[in-house]
Amino acid sequence: MISRCLAIALLAAAWMTDTASAQTTTNQAASTTSAATHKEGEWRASKLAGINVYNEANEKIGDINEVILDRSGKVANVILGVGGILGLGEHYVAVSFDKLKWVDQPVTSTTASTTSAPANAPATTPAPDNTTRTTTGAATTTTTTTTTIASKHWYPDHAVYNATKDELKAMPEFKY
Repeated sequence: MISRCLAIALLAAAWMTDTASAQTTTNQAASTTSAATHKEGEWRASKLAGINVYNEANEKIGDINEVILDRSGKVANVILGVGGILGLGEHYVAVSFDKLKWVDQPVTSTTASTTSAPANAPATTPAPDNTTRTTTGAATTTTTTTTTIASKHWYPDHAVYNATKDELKAMPEFKY
Protein backbone atom coordinates (compact mmCIF):
# COMPACT_ATOMS: atom_id res chain seq x y z
CA MET A 1 0.00 0.00 0.00
CA ILE A 2 2.82 2.44 0.87
CA SER A 3 4.62 1.61 -2.36
CA ARG A 4 1.42 2.23 -4.30
CA CYS A 5 0.95 5.68 -2.65
CA LEU A 6 4.62 6.47 -3.25
CA ALA A 7 4.30 5.52 -6.92
CA ILE A 8 1.21 7.72 -7.34
CA ALA A 9 2.97 10.64 -5.60
CA LEU A 10 6.05 10.30 -7.84
CA LEU A 11 3.88 10.06 -10.93
CA ALA A 12 1.92 13.19 -9.91
CA ALA A 13 5.15 15.10 -9.21
CA ALA A 14 6.58 14.12 -12.60
CA TRP A 15 3.39 15.20 -14.34
CA MET A 16 3.39 18.63 -12.58
CA THR A 17 7.06 19.21 -13.45
CA ASP A 18 6.41 18.34 -17.10
CA THR A 19 3.37 20.67 -17.26
CA ALA A 20 5.27 23.58 -15.67
CA SER A 21 8.17 23.05 -18.09
CA ALA A 22 5.80 23.08 -21.07
CA GLN A 23 4.14 26.30 -19.87
CA THR A 24 7.52 28.02 -19.41
CA THR A 25 8.61 27.01 -22.91
CA THR A 26 5.30 28.24 -24.37
CA ASN A 27 5.53 31.57 -22.50
CA GLN A 28 9.13 32.11 -23.61
CA ALA A 29 8.23 31.38 -27.22
CA ALA A 30 5.27 33.79 -27.05
CA SER A 31 7.37 36.57 -25.53
CA THR A 32 10.13 36.04 -28.10
CA THR A 33 7.77 36.36 -31.05
CA SER A 34 6.02 39.46 -29.65
CA ALA A 35 9.21 41.37 -28.76
CA ALA A 36 9.52 44.61 -30.73
CA THR A 37 12.80 45.97 -32.01
CA HIS A 38 13.89 49.29 -33.45
CA LYS A 39 13.20 49.55 -37.16
CA GLU A 40 14.92 51.65 -39.80
CA GLY A 41 13.25 55.06 -40.05
CA GLU A 42 11.90 55.06 -36.48
CA TRP A 43 13.21 57.70 -34.09
CA ARG A 44 13.14 58.08 -30.34
CA ALA A 45 10.97 61.11 -29.56
CA SER A 46 13.07 61.90 -26.50
CA LYS A 47 16.08 62.35 -28.79
CA LEU A 48 14.32 64.80 -31.13
CA ALA A 49 14.29 67.51 -28.43
CA GLY A 50 17.42 69.59 -28.86
CA ILE A 51 17.98 68.83 -32.55
CA ASN A 52 19.09 71.91 -34.47
CA VAL A 53 16.90 73.29 -37.26
CA TYR A 54 18.46 74.99 -40.28
CA ASN A 55 16.98 76.81 -43.25
CA GLU A 56 17.69 76.08 -46.91
CA ALA A 57 20.73 78.39 -46.76
CA ASN A 58 22.32 76.22 -44.00
CA GLU A 59 21.75 78.93 -41.35
CA LYS A 60 20.72 77.69 -37.91
CA ILE A 61 17.26 79.13 -37.19
CA GLY A 62 16.41 77.34 -33.95
CA ASP A 63 16.11 74.00 -32.24
CA ILE A 64 13.39 71.54 -31.32
CA ASN A 65 12.05 72.01 -27.78
CA GLU A 66 9.11 69.62 -27.77
CA VAL A 67 7.17 67.09 -29.84
CA ILE A 68 3.37 67.39 -29.55
CA LEU A 69 1.21 64.28 -30.11
CA ASP A 70 -2.50 64.10 -30.83
CA ARG A 71 -4.81 61.70 -28.97
CA SER A 72 -4.13 58.89 -31.43
CA GLY A 73 -0.37 59.13 -30.81
CA LYS A 74 0.43 60.74 -34.15
CA VAL A 75 2.89 63.65 -34.10
CA ALA A 76 0.89 66.83 -34.64
CA ASN A 77 3.48 69.60 -34.20
CA VAL A 78 7.05 70.25 -33.30
CA ILE A 79 7.78 73.23 -31.05
CA LEU A 80 10.80 75.22 -32.20
CA GLY A 81 12.73 77.56 -29.94
CA VAL A 82 13.98 80.60 -31.83
CA GLY A 83 16.43 83.21 -30.56
CA GLY A 84 17.30 83.73 -26.94
CA ILE A 85 20.45 82.83 -25.07
CA LEU A 86 20.75 79.45 -23.35
CA GLY A 87 16.98 79.00 -23.50
CA LEU A 88 16.19 82.41 -21.97
CA GLY A 89 14.08 84.72 -24.08
CA GLU A 90 13.33 82.08 -26.70
CA HIS A 91 10.28 82.54 -28.91
CA TYR A 92 8.40 79.23 -29.25
CA VAL A 93 6.50 78.43 -32.45
CA ALA A 94 4.52 75.37 -33.49
CA VAL A 95 5.48 73.88 -36.84
CA SER A 96 3.72 70.97 -38.49
CA PHE A 97 5.88 67.84 -38.29
CA ASP A 98 5.48 67.13 -42.01
CA LYS A 99 6.82 70.61 -42.93
CA LEU A 100 10.26 69.68 -41.59
CA LYS A 101 12.78 67.90 -43.77
CA TRP A 102 14.72 65.41 -41.63
CA VAL A 103 18.39 64.90 -42.51
CA ASP A 104 20.55 62.03 -41.26
CA GLN A 105 23.81 63.53 -42.50
CA PRO A 106 25.58 66.29 -40.53
CA VAL A 107 25.63 69.81 -41.91
CA THR A 108 28.63 70.00 -44.22
CA SER A 109 31.03 72.88 -44.06
CA THR A 110 33.55 73.62 -46.76
CA THR A 111 36.72 75.49 -45.86
CA ALA A 112 39.04 76.78 -48.55
CA SER A 113 42.45 78.20 -47.78
CA THR A 114 45.40 79.23 -49.87
CA THR A 115 48.91 78.98 -48.45
CA SER A 116 52.19 79.87 -50.04
CA ALA A 117 55.09 77.65 -49.19
CA PRO A 118 58.71 78.56 -49.78
CA ALA A 119 60.04 77.23 -53.07
CA ASN A 120 62.20 74.60 -51.34
CA ALA A 121 59.67 73.49 -48.65
CA PRO A 122 57.26 70.67 -49.48
CA ALA A 123 53.55 71.14 -48.82
CA THR A 124 51.29 68.26 -47.80
CA THR A 125 47.66 67.98 -48.84
CA PRO A 126 45.17 65.24 -47.95
CA ALA A 127 43.88 63.19 -50.86
CA PRO A 128 40.33 61.80 -51.17
CA ASP A 129 41.62 58.28 -50.45
CA ASN A 130 42.93 59.37 -46.99
CA THR A 131 46.56 59.48 -48.14
CA THR A 132 48.84 62.51 -47.96
CA ARG A 133 50.40 63.96 -51.07
CA THR A 134 53.48 66.17 -50.94
CA THR A 135 53.96 68.98 -53.43
CA THR A 136 56.30 71.95 -53.69
CA GLY A 137 55.41 75.56 -54.34
CA ALA A 138 52.02 77.19 -53.68
CA ALA A 139 49.31 74.84 -52.49
CA THR A 140 45.56 75.26 -52.29
CA THR A 141 43.64 72.98 -49.93
CA THR A 142 39.87 72.51 -49.84
CA THR A 143 38.52 70.43 -46.97
CA THR A 144 34.98 69.10 -46.60
CA THR A 145 34.08 67.64 -43.22
CA THR A 146 31.31 65.05 -43.07
CA THR A 147 30.62 62.44 -40.41
CA THR A 148 27.96 59.75 -40.79
CA ILE A 149 27.04 58.30 -37.41
CA ALA A 150 23.61 59.84 -36.71
CA SER A 151 21.63 56.86 -38.01
CA LYS A 152 23.10 54.70 -35.25
CA HIS A 153 21.65 57.02 -32.58
CA TRP A 154 17.96 56.46 -33.45
CA TYR A 155 17.39 60.09 -34.34
CA PRO A 156 18.23 62.39 -37.27
CA ASP A 157 21.19 64.75 -37.23
CA HIS A 158 19.17 67.91 -37.93
CA ALA A 159 16.03 69.26 -39.55
CA VAL A 160 15.51 71.79 -42.33
CA TYR A 161 12.61 74.26 -42.38
CA ASN A 162 12.08 76.77 -45.17
CA ALA A 163 12.04 80.03 -43.17
CA THR A 164 14.36 82.63 -41.70
CA LYS A 165 14.78 83.41 -38.00
CA ASP A 166 12.86 86.65 -38.48
CA GLU A 167 9.96 84.83 -40.16
CA LEU A 168 9.80 82.36 -37.26
CA LYS A 169 9.90 85.17 -34.69
CA ALA A 170 6.97 86.82 -36.52
CA MET A 171 4.84 83.66 -36.17
CA PRO A 172 2.34 83.45 -33.28
CA GLU A 173 4.01 82.32 -30.07
CA PHE A 174 3.16 78.84 -28.81
CA LYS A 175 2.00 78.87 -25.19
CA TYR A 176 2.40 75.81 -22.98
